[in-house]
Amino acid sequence: MAVLKIIGLALLSAVALILALFILYCLLIIVSSLFIDTKKDYRKNSGYFRFLLDSATWLMVVLLRIHVHTSGLEKLPEGRFLFVSNHRSNFDPILSWYVLKKQKLAYISKDGNFKIPFFGKIIRRCCFMNIDRKSAKEAMVTVNKAADLMKSDEVSVGVYPEGTRNKTGERVLLPFHSGIYMIAKKAGVPVVVASVRGTEKIHRNFPKRSSDVYIDIIDVIDAEYIKTHKCDDISTLTYEKIYNNITEGKNQ
Repeated sequence: MAVLKIIGLALLSAVALILALFILYCLLIIVSSLFIDTKKDYRKNSGYFRFLLDSATWLMVVLLRIHVHTSGLEKLPEGRFLFVSNHRSNFDPILSWYVLKKQKLAYISKDGNFKIPFFGKIIRRCCFMNIDRKSAKEAMVTVNKAADLMKSDEVSVGVYPEGTRNKTGERVLLPFHSGIYMIAKKAGVPVVVASVRGTEKIHRNFPKRSSDVYIDIIDVIDAEYIKTHKCDDISTLTYEKIYNNITEGKNQ
């Protein structure tokens, strides 16, 4: 009985310690976010806030029991690149920057994501960018900033050619917006083409089941091709590559 009592006390102490560390970590995020100016145009990726973002993502993956399966990572180029993939869930960018944490991925995202308490500020400090889809002039400002960030070797940039999440219920693609490829042309960088499968099931699986997510690096379109071809041609090529990949994945 004495041994069982000792074991019980040890377990309670361990749980209390983990809970205390979690609370301290949450406080660290909250306090740190207070030092971020939402009106400032950040052009330098912060190593400290990138650490907070990556560690919080890791914690989310563990708590939600997400198993991320990757393929094709060996295809990733040296240096910066434009990352494009299909878009099925709010988990898509989170798990993509989790897998590509060495590449310091920063997404172009809708304004609402920057209003998420605390983390909206943190992603801003990690050079994530909002885009005004209603104003071509303002959208071009974002395109130029994204290109400048890659040319200065701060981050690689992630975009969704579909423009929004695909909520059709089928694993198909929405029409691509070819203008986003101007970012790669202006920056002189390759385009990494990827597909994401399984993220749309995470919210349904939790808490009863774990979730399997598949992120495939399909191909890399080199900078020379990007330079010498029109955005419409690049868009068509990437659409076909992603469509073929997710269709094959559906039939496996």
